[in-house]
Amino acid sequence: MQEWQQKRLREIPPVNEILSAEAAQALLRAHDRELVTEAVGEVLAAVRAEIAAAPDEAAAQAVDLSPEALARRAERHLQRRLRPRLRHVVNATGVVLHTNLGRSPLAEEAIEAIVRVAGRYNNLELDLATGERGSRYAHVEELLCRLTGAEAAMVVNNGAGAVLLMLSALCRDREVIVSRGELVEIGGSFRVPDVMVQGGARLVEVGTTNKTHLRDYENALRPETAAILKVHQSNFRVIGFTEAPPLADLAALAHRHGLPLLVDWGSGVMLDLRRLGLEPEVTMPELLAAGADLVTFSGDKLLGGPQGGFIVGRRSLVDRCRRHPLTRALRVDKLTLAGIEATLRLYLEPDRAAARIPILRMLALRPEDLQPVAEALAARIRQEAGDAVRVRLAEGFSAVGGGSLPGVEIPTVLVAVEPTGRPAHEVEAGLRAHEPPVLARVQRGEVLLDPRTLWPDEIPLVAAAVARAAGQGR
Repeated sequence: MQEWQQKRLREIPPVNEILSAEAAQALLRAHDRELVTEAVGEVLAAVRAEIAAAPDEAAAQAVDLSPEALARRAERHLQRRLRPRLRHVVNATGVVLHTNLGRSPLAEEAIEAIVRVAGRYNNLELDLATGERGSRYAHVEELLCRLTGAEAAMVVNNGAGAVLLMLSALCRDREVIVSRGELVEIGGSFRVPDVMVQGGARLVEVGTTNKTHLRDYENALRPETAAILKVHQSNFRVIGFTEAPPLADLAALAHRHGLPLLVDWGSGVMLDLRRLGLEPEVTMPELLAAGADLVTFSGDKLLGGPQGGFIVGRRSLVDRCRRHPLTRALRVDKLTLAGIEATLRLYLEPDRAAARIPILRMLALRPEDLQPVAEALAARIRQEAGDAVRVRLAEGFSAVGGGSLPGVEIPTVLVAVEPTGRPAHEVEAGLRAHEPPVLARVQRGEVLLDPRTLWPDEIPLVAAAVARAAGQGR
């Protein structure tokens, strides 16, 4: 180590001197002394490393060693440490059900319901009429049955858990018939065959990737068969020379042989999507009406609620799932149930659900609805960022995402931002480093912002983030 480095290291003030600085005193009034002292120590370790790595004496002298400056560094360090890891981000990608961003944002009614039960005691497993222990599923079962037409219903902690429980309770050590075209893998390497193995069922593949006939299922039936399983393709779509038997025909085949037809239809759509201007998707009530004996689906996809896995259908089969030991391991908590109940209640009035559930409201937006929002965002960015960017409006497409409606693209209006002083990918990285972080797309040297997934109060946040990432903002 050079002599000038050693000299500079000796000039670092002691901890007690830094703690006497005004910024440190403010920290001590707000936080535990041990926490503040630890932050100061970590800042001093970083300062020593900077001086040791300094290429010359000028660089070492540039490190501000005043007690006040070091106290402010400790303040920033402590703020970063105490900042929650899970926090609000701004979704400007246009992917409505963005799995990495928590999928479905909740309706205000669901948020209020969660807050109501979060801080006080509640009747999670108490029957208020009798004073005896009750079932946590009772809070949502009646609603689910009314909305889907099922005889019985229950909810677990996620969609994969619902499938695992269903197979474990009904099909362990027996065969389950599935079309090859439905052996899907979705995000996080979740594979239907793997879940079947964990559930104790033996997979029997029938048909081909693009065509499976009713006779393929019938030819695979054996005394060891426990069920026929139909699986939503989730995040891909096979088009062209394809064929699959209608669900009603598959149900009739299963019932002729005394077997249940199980359906994993993860999207959880309850409304006719044509009211949102989208292609129709089979709804949960339609699946049960067509003869499905049990249907599993997710809560945080097109249903628009908290994460949860639903099992709805014949009472005898739901009861077998409810009695299985896995049920306790997969059960949902009071907060999830509160959010689910409030979301389901909105569906009692379909128009209200379409207006109040954020993802349904976003999916229904047309380009003419988004045009004024895009214009306002573009104007705000020009005002904030000035010559650091060139801004234009462009036609584009939003995505549904979240393993729902694969291949469906929704026309939108994009705000395309071309930075003039740095590459687009650096600006995009700067947006992610902003507080709050802003998520966007990059394409052909432009940062693309889709107003479909923005709230009105996020417009100024996005403009400020773009300006700062492009080099102009404060």
